[in-house]
Formats: sequence, structure tokens, C-alpha cells
Amino acid sequence: MQIIDTIPKLQPRAIDAHKGDFGKVCIIAGSTGMSGAAALAGRAALRAGAGLVRVATPKSVLPIVASIEPCFTTIALPEDSLGRISAKAINPVLEAAGQNDCLAFGPGLSISGALRSLLKTLLEQNQLRLIIDADGLNNLAGIKDWPTGLKASLILTPHPGEMKRLWSALLREPLPNDRQQQTVQLAQQTKAIVVLKGAETVVTDGQKVYINKTGNPGMATAGSGDVLTGIITALAGQGLNYFDAAVLGVYIHGLAGDIAAENLGQTSLIATDIIDALPEAFKRN
Repeated sequence: MQIIDTIPKLQPRAIDAHKGDFGKVCIIAGSTGMSGAAALAGRAALRAGAGLVRVATPKSVLPIVASIEPCFTTIALPEDSLGRISAKAINPVLEAAGQNDCLAFGPGLSISGALRSLLKTLLEQNQLRLIIDADGLNNLAGIKDWPTGLKASLILTPHPGEMKRLWSALLREPLPNDRQQQTVQLAQQTKAIVVLKGAETVVTDGQKVYINKTGNPGMATAGSGDVLTGIITALAGQGLNYFDAAVLGVYIHGLAGDIAAENLGQTSLIATDIIDALPEAFKRN
């Protein structure tokens, strides 16, 4: 196993660059009562340098999401009676997949059979670059033997509870106590980049391992994971390979949290403070 301790960097921007040079990304997120998750991920993707960010969200949730941030665009998706993305969203979602460099699926989505069906279709798309987080992972755990039909290339970003659900759905053996072992084995089983969140976040492709040293307990706050999803999606959209996007993403996310804590203290830190600290974090990297 190769332990990585160098932090990747984005390339300097060309003087004649335009927004298309820095990635078009789409974040599929949100449901009734969870509009904030979609907006946080979208705002974080913008602050992490994506040239164009689209947030695809249920039709009734869209006005709330759009009002939070004017700099991303939105896609209204069909919804069910509970305000969750419905099975009828498959065509606009596949269209978005074809139009963007990278797709994220999960923040604030909730869980349903329709969402599992939608995710299964995305997993079967050749050359799709897909980041799955939050309820995306909870829906993924409900798809039987999903790695066998996998054609997309994945980053999975579970917290410990989501890791436990993914593990029990795929593997018959008990979940190891060691976080690095958990992450490596899941990456090898799924052929995905796995980011196990928490203190000293672990990033691995099953061969290389990075243990993150930035971050603090103040980041244990609602929405922090949605911010990380947006950051990693933006970095992948800008052309970093998946492992480097995940490593730089968790490092910058933690560094921004440390900067926010320097200014505000850990107790009062909230997810939007992490986004607000991203410009300084990128300047320090």
C-alpha cells in the first residue's frame, strides 16, 4: 500500500481562459425540507472553481434553491407526492449527464425506489464521472450487487454510518474496526475512489492511501458533507483525476474549516462558514 502525503494543485489559469475551461458540473440534490443541501453543494462547487454549476432539484424545491445563490443555474425535475425526485426525471438527468463533465448525486435527496432506479441507470452509463454522497449512498446500499453492472467511474464519500450500510449490503464479512482497512477493502470491491469522512478522513483507490490532517471538530455540523461534495465535484470537473480531486478536496475542505474556526471558533462554525473560507484556503494551498 502506497501512503500519499503530497497535496495536488490546480494548474494556473490561462489569461485567455473562459468558463468552459473550468468544468461544467451538475449536482442532483434536494427534496422537500432539504433544499439547503442542494444549495450548499452548488455554492461550494462555485467557490471551488467550477466554471459552470447546475443544480438539478425537484420542481417545487427549485425556487428556494435558486434564491439562495444566483451564480449557479437550476434544472427542474419531476417529483413525487412527497417532494422527492421521481422516476420521470430519468430523461432530463441523462441529458444533464451528457452535457456536463462531472455529476454529483445525493445531497438531501431522501430515499425511494424511484431514486434507486435512477441511480442504477446512472451507474450503467459508460464514461460517466459520478460522485455519490449522502442519500445517494443510502440509495446505493439498496441496489443489489450494483458493482457487477458498473460502467461509470465513481467517487464514494461515506461517513461512518453510510460506510456501515454500504459494507453490509456488499460484503458478508464483518466491518473491520480499522478505518483505513475499511476504506481500502471497499475501494477494491467497488473499483471506486472511496473517501471515508471523519477525523483524519481516509482517501483511497485501493492501492494509494491518503490520510487527511486538516479539519477540526467544529466541522461536525449539518451541511459540511454537502460542501465537500461540491468541492470534489468542482475539482474533478476541472480535470483532476479522481484520486487527486478527492485528496485535494478533503484537504481544502478541512483547511477552510480550520480558517473558519480561527476566525469564529469551533462552537459557532456552520457549513456556510466553510464555503466562505474556501478562497483563503485555495490561496494558502
